[in-house]
Amino acid sequence: MRMGLAIDAACDLPQAFLQKHNIAVMPITIRIDDEVFMDNRNQVELHRFLDRKLGSRSHSAETIPCSVEDVQRLFLDKLVLEQDCVFCLTITATRSAINDHVIKASFAVLKNYREVREKNNQTGPFLMRVIDTRTLFAGSGPAIVEATRLINAGEVPAAIRERLTYISNNSYGYMLPRDLYYLRARAKKKGDRSVGLVSAMLGSALDIKPLLRGYRGETGPVGKVRGFEHGAETLFNYTAKRVHAGLLVPAVCVSYGGDLAELPKLPGYAALRSACEECGVELMEAPMSITGMVNVGEGAVTLGFAAEEHAAEF
Repeated sequence: MRMGLAIDAACDLPQAFLQKHNIAVMPITIRIDDEVFMDNRNQVELHRFLDRKLGSRSHSAETIPCSVEDVQRLFLDKLVLEQDCVFCLTITATRSAINDHVIKASFAVLKNYREVREKNNQTGPFLMRVIDTRTLFAGSGPAIVEATRLINAGEVPAAIRERLTYISNNSYGYMLPRDLYYLRARAKKKGDRSVGLVSAMLGSALDIKPLLRGYRGETGPVGKVRGFEHGAETLFNYTAKRVHAGLLVPAVCVSYGGDLAELPKLPGYAALRSACEECGVELMEAPMSITGMVNVGEGAVTLGFAAEEHAAEF
């Protein structure tokens, strides 16, 4: 059985990894005033966004996830002919409509795929499985990495789905923003009151940053740090401890909202890299999606790993 993967563009993984495993990307349209960007993890479009230096204007952006019709076209025009089973992994359904769109599209895909395949002299059933990773951005990475391992190992679809559901329920996605005012403005735009004006003013005055976590569909602060560099060091050192404690998937995914060359310069990153090397864990670096930068702000860091349930220690 030919099996493949499709992800939404807000899942932060390196482009080389996506190409190596032939992973389809379901795009997100970003509209900022009269400018439109197609977030599909294409590096050219990503650099166009960064080069425009939209800064604080980005918080007012409208993000439009891949529509039900677009998902149907992707599958019926392409994926049902290339694969016999496709797992679709998305960021948490509580923060994006893409998961709901894919589920709705699956009904039409499963109803109409036979005709498409027969016209191309293909027979046999087609399976489409939708997985909510229940976290955000780089946090979705470990489940996708595990999916590629299971497919390459020749596991059956039922076993893959069960394992990916388990990994998603134990995936931790952390976010460290640079600009609390930006984060508050974006939250206000989306009707999210998790970052109030007073806390934004106080945080900016004292250079206090929140450490945010996406876990099991809930997103919120799990700690506070003074200064972005100190926050990065705190997050990286914490992750290094989790690496030594043992992960469910031997991968730590990190994304950065800007030039990736800046990531290794952050305090604590060298120690995290060493911990991963010592424990046989792959450290996967990726540019943050345009969607991620719009929501968390340029220059932010997101990080993800999968581990047994544990309390946050910040």
